[in-house]
Amino acid sequence: MNGNRIVAGVLVASLTLTGCGVAGLPDMHSIPLPGGAELGEHPYRVTVHFADALNLVPQASVRVNDVAVGKVESIRLSEDNATAVVTVLVNGDTRLPANATARLRQSSLLGAKFVELGAPAKAPARGRLSDGAVIPLERTGRNPEIEEVLGALSMLLNGGGIAQLGTITEELNAALSGNEPQLRSLLANLDETVSRLDSQKDDITRAIDGMNRLSSTLRSQTGNITTALEELGPGIEVINRQRDRLVTMLQSLDRLSAVTVDTINKSQKDLIADLRALEPTLRKLAETGEALPKAIGYLATYPFPEYAMKPLKGDYVNTDVRLDLDLSNILEQMVDSEPLLPLPLRNRVQQGKDASSPAVPPQDSEGAPEAAPGSPEPPAQDGPPAVLDNILGGSR
Repeated sequence: MNGNRIVAGVLVASLTLTGCGVAGLPDMHSIPLPGGAELGEHPYRVTVHFADALNLVPQASVRVNDVAVGKVESIRLSEDNATAVVTVLVNGDTRLPANATARLRQSSLLGAKFVELGAPAKAPARGRLSDGAVIPLERTGRNPEIEEVLGALSMLLNGGGIAQLGTITEELNAALSGNEPQLRSLLANLDETVSRLDSQKDDITRAIDGMNRLSSTLRSQTGNITTALEELGPGIEVINRQRDRLVTMLQSLDRLSAVTVDTINKSQKDLIADLRALEPTLRKLAETGEALPKAIGYLATYPFPEYAMKPLKGDYVNTDVRLDLDLSNILEQMVDSEPLLPLPLRNRVQQGKDASSPAVPPQDSEGAPEAAPGSPEPPAQDGPPAVLDNILGGSR
C-alpha cells in the first residue's frame, strides 16, 4: 500500500514538473527523445512558416520520404502574429532543393505530428537547401486533422442526403422491377454506342478541330458577316415588295411544268421513235472515233491545216491566190490537160476537135493553101475556142 502511494506521488510530481516547470530544472521539451534522428557534425538550420502548427511540439521529427533526417528546434509566433515560425535542424548530409516544400503530417490516426520536407511536385527543382534558408508560407501545408474529418463526416450523416438513400433505393427497385430485358437491351445499346464512338474518336477529334478552325475563320470575318447581315435587310425588303410577282411567277412555272409534263406524256411514243431513228446516226458518229474531230479541224483551217504549217518557218506565209470562175477558161485549161479528163468528156472534146478542123485546101508552090479566086480571105480560126463551142453547144 505504501509502495503504491510512492509511485502515485512520483507520477504527480512528474506531471507537475512537465506542465509547469521548476526553476533550476531543464525544460522537458529540451530533453532528446529516444529514437531521434542523427544530426551529424554539421547540421543546417531551416526556418519554415506554417499557417498553424496545431499539435506540433519541439523535438518532433523532421522526415524526408518517411525517413527521419532532423528535428524541430523551436516553435514561435511570427512578428505579425499571422503565421507559426518553426525552426528545424536537418542532417548536413541531406540534400534538398532550394525550393523545397514542407508539410505537417501525422504518423498515424492518433500519432505524433512531424514536419515532412521534399522536392516541389509542380515545379522543377533548383539549387540546394542550405543553412539559414527560409521556406515561405506558399510552399507549406498540412494534412486534414482527425477532428476535421470527423466533423465533415458528421455533417454528411446528419445534414446530408444519407437519409434519402433508402428512399432512392426503394424507388429504383420499383422502377426497375419487371423491366430487366429492356434494361439489358439499353445497356447493350449503350455499350455498342460507346464502342463505336471510341473507334471513331480520331474522326470526332478531327471534326472538333475543323469546327474550331471554322469558328476561328468566322470570328476573323465578323466584320464582313456583320456588313452582309446589315446589307441583307434592304434586299429582303425588295423581295417582300415583289412577293406577289414572285408568287405569280411560281404559279406560272407550276402551270408550265404541268403543260410540259402533259406534252411529254402525249408525245412519248414519237419522242422514243425519234431517238431510235437517231440511234444509227449517233452510232456511226461514234464509230468515226477521232477521225471526225480531225476532219472538222482540217476543214476549219483549210488550206493551212496544222500539220502543213509545222514545217513552215517564220511568223507568216506570203500567198497570192487568184480564183478564176470563168467557165470558158476552166474548159480551156481542161482541154490543155486532156489526158486528165474523164473518158466521156475526153471523147466529146475529141469530137469537137475533129468537127472544127477544116479540109486541107490545095497548096501553092511554097506549101501554103491556095485560095479560091475571088473568095475573101478566111478569118483566122483558133482551135480550142471552136472545140469549146462545140462542147458547150453539145452540152446545151
